[in-house]
Amino acid sequence: MTEPLPHLSPGLWGVLATPFSGADLAVDTDSLRREVQLYTGLSATGMVVLGVFGEGASLTAAEQSLVVGTVADEAGSTPLVVGLSARTTAVAIEQASTAVTAAGSNLAALMVQANTGDPDVLAAHLTAVHRATGAGIVLQDYPVASGVKITAEQILRVLDQCEFIVAVKSEAPPTASAIAKLTRSTDVPVYGGLGGVGLLDELTAGAAGAMTGFSHPEGLQIALTAFADGGFAGARTAFAPWLPLANFEGQPGVGLALRKEILRRRGIIADAAVRPPAPSLPRELADLIDAHLDAVRMEIA
Repeated sequence: MTEPLPHLSPGLWGVLATPFSGADLAVDTDSLRREVQLYTGLSATGMVVLGVFGEGASLTAAEQSLVVGTVADEAGSTPLVVGLSARTTAVAIEQASTAVTAAGSNLAALMVQANTGDPDVLAAHLTAVHRATGAGIVLQDYPVASGVKITAEQILRVLDQCEFIVAVKSEAPPTASAIAKLTRSTDVPVYGGLGGVGLLDELTAGAAGAMTGFSHPEGLQIALTAFADGGFAGARTAFAPWLPLANFEGQPGVGLALRKEILRRRGIIADAAVRPPAPSLPRELADLIDAHLDAVRMEIA
């Protein structure tokens, strides 16, 4: 009998942006290494490579391998979840093979988006990816990216069929409601995302942590620690200075460009470029960044 795969550990799983440079928007591995160091310096539980905000869908197979391999090399023993942008089974398996090879012993799981609301069809898709790789699966419910709507009850039906699922990433608002329904009925860990804008409510609903990107992940880590020590009240106080920035950065459409520009201003990445068709940063929002950063510095001083 096959041993069950271990569930992901609770805590902060930081979603990495993929930095680019030059006129051809080549992958900037030096900046990527600094981004990894940001999370390992916080003792993050793990990192997510090639998530939706990692622009995995815009990368060639060779670039995907380069990104995952660079992160694995810099991450030390920190575990990695690698996202698959494909929603068709055959292409997802191809991407999964690349990910498994590049991540090596750091691989904790593959993150696969829900590609249908039909539990049986989705279970078959996830099973095919798992059988081809042997890897655990993080089921991602992110309708903004996938266009797929799936209920908590349907996800639970998938979990019943797929014992190899090691976590669920729940990003369908209202996230706290969905997370509460899931955590009442399964011991598979459920994580919030969406840049941390719903983090306090998600933790109260039973989330195992945050699986998301943020230009200042130390704010997420502070909130998680405070929740473990003092519950909602402690986490609310700790996260309050950071929440306006998370909300600003989480604006639909331009959130990735905002996050990259703030990471650039922090000196983490050298260039804030995004690959089309991702929209670039509007000047009006760029002019607001310093005001948000100054407000955070004043509140945490």
